Amino acid sequence: MMLTLFTMLGSLALLMFGMKSMSEALQKMAGPQLRHALGAMTSNRFTGLLTGSVVTASVQSSTATTVMTVSFVNAGLLTLAQAISVIMGANIGTTFTAWIMALGSSFDISIVSYIGFFIGIILIYMKKHRYIGDFLFGLGLLLLGLTTLRITGQQMELGKNPDVLAFFSSFDKDSYWTILVFLLLGGVLTFCVQSSAAVMAITMLLCGSGAMPIYMGIALVLGENIGTTITSNLAALSANTQARRAALAHMFFNVFGVIWILCVFYWFVDAVVWAVDYVGTNLLNQDMANMAMDKKLTFTLAAFHTGFNVINASILIWFIPQIEKFVCWVIKPKKVDEEEDFRLHFITAGFMKTPELSVLEAQKEIQSFSERMQRMFGMVQELLNLSSSIKNKDKNTEADFNKLYTRIEKYESISDNMELEIAKYLENVSDAHLSDDTKGKIRAMLREVSELESIGDACYNMARTINRKYAAKEDHFIEKQYSHLHQMMGLTDQALTQMNKLLGGRKEAYDVNRTFNIENEINNYRNQLKAQNIIDVNNHEYTYAEGTIYIDLVNECEKLGDYVVNVVEARMGTRQREA
Repeated sequence: MMLTLFTMLGSLALLMFGMKSMSEALQKMAGPQLRHALGAMTSNRFTGLLTGSVVTASVQSSTATTVMTVSFVNAGLLTLAQAISVIMGANIGTTFTAWIMALGSSFDISIVSYIGFFIGIILIYMKKHRYIGDFLFGLGLLLLGLTTLRITGQQMELGKNPDVLAFFSSFDKDSYWTILVFLLLGGVLTFCVQSSAAVMAITMLLCGSGAMPIYMGIALVLGENIGTTITSNLAALSANTQARRAALAHMFFNVFGVIWILCVFYWFVDAVVWAVDYVGTNLLNQDMANMAMDKKLTFTLAAFHTGFNVINASILIWFIPQIEKFVCWVIKPKKVDEEEDFRLHFITAGFMKTPELSVLEAQKEIQSFSERMQRMFGMVQELLNLSSSIKNKDKNTEADFNKLYTRIEKYESISDNMELEIAKYLENVSDAHLSDDTKGKIRAMLREVSELESIGDACYNMARTINRKYAAKEDHFIEKQYSHLHQMMGLTDQALTQMNKLLGGRKEAYDVNRTFNIENEINNYRNQLKAQNIIDVNNHEYTYAEGTIYIDLVNECEKLGDYVVNVVEARMGTRQREA
């Protein structure tokens, strides 16, 4: 008995690992294409629904589709309404898994799994096609798990086990209380094992063996739909507002479906049973009345799962604006002072499912990091402007100066924390089995965050220089020096703008020569100001000490420009130039 039990548990483990391997392999093969498809094919709610269905059926993971969708919402590439339509489609696409299980539970497809192992291992060792090999190996594990589960179920003879039969007979299958109990049980089981596919496989095993009536089995399927949304909502607790709204919309979609289906439960189930009989008898020339119980009921479960989600999506797709308003009303954005907010916005541990998707999250976080650094540089420019007014001994201006300098200090601390957190996240991602393209992206992103932190250091160095010079409220720059510094900072700000344009868009559409031209302008202007500074000091326009501080600010701007070029080169994949 123990051997049989562990065989069943092991077959479920094979099934779950096989699905995970298939999903990751498909995302490695077509991750960027899938993300572009999600971004391009959601022009309206119907294309969003279709896109979510196709992508989820392809990658065999509604979670992966949901994570990609949330990433696009965070990045502003999709609205929340578009994301809701994609998530609705994901619910339909995930029912494709049930049909695979129905086929695997009804027919002996073990030969297909062994063929998949054989071809898969050859492709894995060929390296060039190893992701196809990973997919075939995952498919083989999935089918082998289903086959082993079917054989184990037959050996257990659950339909003839008096204890099992007595347990299910103790429930009145015609009572709504029984349906609610099994619905709750399905939700709890799915939440505990973190896999709706595993619970679906168990349900098909129990129904197919004749041990559990079809009504109870379908109630378990309904519970699985709710249980899988509980997992995503718990994962979203530590995420940002849009991620939590998307997860709540997913739960609302499934809970609403369960509520209306319970109102017509027995009629709907009987209609599905009739439809399976009709299709099998009239279209497939199969005598469904005499077909083995395991085949008939497993196909009935799969048909119900698909029919329920399709009808539910057909109803709710017309109410997406209302659903969006509801989730926005329930989950309101937290009011957080940006200077005190050290939490990353896009990277969320709860949503880190595959390396390919995690890289996308990190890219959005780096984009946010870069924009924050340009805001920090804008504060330095404002600090320089305020410093020129302090000589008038305006107390309000002094207070503004000190407040702004404190903000810059906080930004410098934030930049240090962001570098460490993003780098740590990327290191965790790099521990997984990655494609060569993803490995290259991670190396480039690690260099990007390091250079962005250096930009923060350069901004802080300039702020400290300005603060130190004017703390004594004595000597100040002359108007010509202020004019030159503003012009130099203007060029540096242009470089930062171009860098953010690259990080926020696609590198294929970016003209890297624009960045190099600005860098050359910065270098030439620095050389010009250094030469002019010597002349001005010799002409006694200002002291040597003042000239030294002035040139320190100029040099710091030039260094910042170099850091910008390094970020651009890292993103574009070009080699670092000589300084």
